Amino acid sequence: MRTQVYTWRLSSDLKSDLEREARARKAPVSSILDDAVRAWLKNSGMDAGEDGEQDRLHAAAAGCFGAFAGRNPHRAERARDAVRARLAKRHAR
Repeated sequence: MRTQVYTWRLSSDLKSDLEREARARKAPVSSILDDAVRAWLKNSGMDAGEDGEQDRLHAAAAGCFGAFAGRNPHRAERARDAVRARLAKRHAR
């Protein structure tokens, strides 16, 4: 089931070619586009190895994430000041 929408502009010639191909196959243009995109992705060289690269990048970025620990019920109200204080401390010379 298709749930996502993606739009883009294309030339009149390309649109005519897509519609002609869809009529020849007796299929909707969206099916022709699905087939074309799937074939392109398959041939583009994307493979499972890139998932490992994504995992590596996520792990590297995770070092930049942080959280405040504590039991202060007003923490959210004072978050801006706390973040600025931490940044000032971290980047103090």
